Amino acid sequence: AFAIMDETDSGLDIDALKMVGDVVNALRGPERGFLIITHYQRLLHYIKPDRVHVLAGGRIVKSGAAGLAAELEKSGYEQFIEAA
Repeated sequence: AFAIMDETDSGLDIDALKMVGDVVNALRGPERGFLIITHYQRLLHYIKPDRVHVLAGGRIVKSGAAGLAAELEKSGYEQFIEAA
């Protein structure tokens, strides 16, 4: 099974974010995957991604480990948009 979660964190308060994180962490495993689309790192305080991908101009312009999300939070998307 594979779930796509597109901006699930939009409009959620901190308690709801934690609840979403708890559910995803309980369900994830070798037989179940998630594609989580977000613009913010706050959901990632509860879900540790296996991989992070940056999309710009309709394509993946950067991929990396979970630390890439922290880099984006610190530096922003501009460097990746220019690369697109």
